Amino acid sequence: MPNFIQQAFKERLSLFLENPFHPLLHNHDVNKAYPGCRSINLSGDYRAIFEQGEGFVKFVNIGSHSELYG
Repeated sequence: MPNFIQQAFKERLSLFLENPFHPLLHNHDVNKAYPGCRSINLSGDYRAIFEQGEGFVKFVNIGSHSELYG
């Protein structure tokens, strides 16, 4: 994974922990492609897919939009 994406993930994770629905994250349901999951934006094309339950968040995949959905 490119260094700039690793850095973007760290920054967006910090924002996510403060406010999971901050507008920059574009937190949205991706249940059709990833049942039970949601996605946040890391950069223009990169996304982080996660599962969330009571008391936990588990990031399950990170990649470009085409890698994740193509």
